[in-house]
Amino acid sequence: MEQESNKKSLDFIRAIIAEDIANNKNEGRVATRFPPEPNGYLHIGHAKSICLNFGVAEEFGGTCNLRFDDTNPTKEDTEYVESIMEDVKWLGYDWGERLYYASDYFQNLYDFAVMLIKGEKAYVDSLNADEIREYRGTLSEPGRESPFRERSAKESLDLFERMKEGEFEEGAHVLRAKIDMSSGNLNMRDPIMYRILKQSHHRTGDTWSIYPMYDFAHGQSDSLEEITHSLCTLEFADPRPLYDWFTEQLGIYAQRQIEFARLNLSYTVLSKRKLMQLVQDGHVSSWDDPRMPTVSGLRRRGYTPVAIRSFCEKIGVTKQDSVIDVALLEHALKEDLNKSALRVMGVLNPLKVVITNYPGDSSEELDAVNNPEDESAGKRKVPFSKELYIERDDFMEEPPKKFYRLSLGREVRLRYAYFITCTDVIKNEDGEVTELHCTYDPQTRGGNSPDGRKVKATIHWVSAKHSIKREVRLYDRLFTVAEPEGDKEGKDFTEFLNPQSLTVLKDCYLEPSLADATPGVNYQFERLGYFTVDTISSKNTKPVFNRTVTLRDAWAKVKGK
Repeated sequence: MEQESNKKSLDFIRAIIAEDIANNKNEGRVATRFPPEPNGYLHIGHAKSICLNFGVAEEFGGTCNLRFDDTNPTKEDTEYVESIMEDVKWLGYDWGERLYYASDYFQNLYDFAVMLIKGEKAYVDSLNADEIREYRGTLSEPGRESPFRERSAKESLDLFERMKEGEFEEGAHVLRAKIDMSSGNLNMRDPIMYRILKQSHHRTGDTWSIYPMYDFAHGQSDSLEEITHSLCTLEFADPRPLYDWFTEQLGIYAQRQIEFARLNLSYTVLSKRKLMQLVQDGHVSSWDDPRMPTVSGLRRRGYTPVAIRSFCEKIGVTKQDSVIDVALLEHALKEDLNKSALRVMGVLNPLKVVITNYPGDSSEELDAVNNPEDESAGKRKVPFSKELYIERDDFMEEPPKKFYRLSLGREVRLRYAYFITCTDVIKNEDGEVTELHCTYDPQTRGGNSPDGRKVKATIHWVSAKHSIKREVRLYDRLFTVAEPEGDKEGKDFTEFLNPQSLTVLKDCYLEPSLADATPGVNYQFERLGYFTVDTISSKNTKPVFNRTVTLRDAWAKVKGK
């Protein structure tokens, strides 16, 4: 019993698969797939599906295919194919030799369509798009049968072949399944299987003039690959009877489809159409803008594969739609970076400090810990000199009662360095504080006092003459409301864009160890947040740093941690 209680509980999908294996269904074989359409970049919602499909395959000793459902040449591009493959690999998954495309099966799908026509289960319809839409009916009204529905199989076969040969213009004919125009499920009202598209395909070129619809290609592709468990989001529940109808009529292998709730994330939009609008309308710079919820955007911002996989594990899979707090995603990142990120010091809003009793132009090197969570990370040397920079927010001339940082006459600790006391405040003609004069206690090297006196604040700093100046970009949530996709009094979702989602700071001073910082390495700027080198803006120029996330952990507070 104790051993049983220690076992990790299974979510409903894994429970179904475990039962299928126990019953020797599919001879105990598990085969899943991740089937994106190559018409855009993957986002965090796709990451959930990637982790689920590849994760299930790993856990049950099965396989997971990467398949591109590339049935619409008007929207698809090799750029998207390459970015999707990069994202899946970056997340830590390997499809091995199991890379497929729906376009691999175009001939198979055509042959399936011919079989259905011959069996009088499909027909060529010559209604135009508007007429098909009108005849289809509504949720409350049944559809009407097309006047071409009783076309003979011979005539439909002839027209379908001529459609394939490019004899007709786009929109002249379509191939439809012959099911039930009075069905309460609109997907079963003689759905379109093929349409004429005289468009070049990114893989097949101009070989085809007709292309299968997604709902015809998707299920049959699963069947051809002998997928055992087709894991789909809830919107695939309605077309499932159609997929089952096709496999039943064709007499081919039928996979088991299981639906789960898609990811909805607060302060985020995950609609591909809306994400594309953000890019095309210039609200963000690109698909991989660090404010975007795309996998490439998260990667550029400094998110790690470990954090995203941990997040997907934390939220699990359910059958009910819900909105996940983005703070949980940020918390998963902080959990990872707290253990792995190197600590450094940087000053983003600098105020000069002159140590008046420090000897001349001399300097020294002090020991600083690289990561208190990881002793193996060791220590580094940070230079200290007469002139320093501190954060402007760490000084107040007339501090409130609970302000413990630097002010006139007050002593504070400089991280890894000395105790200093502010003795004078220098201002410009406008009354703005431009410089502080302080004294230091040379007996407090390393930040400890031999006489045991205590200070209430420790602040970070950099040496003015040793520091490097860099641009730092502070990223925040892209939207100001938790559910920007919801209709709020008829407002467009772009009206909720956060004008403070990006703040660019040009004159930031960082410790010299960051001179050789490279993309892909995460740093904690002590007391400020986690940062990484921008992969795009840093090409052929000095590194630009992106703030990945602040140190505040809203989720930990919610959970009472």
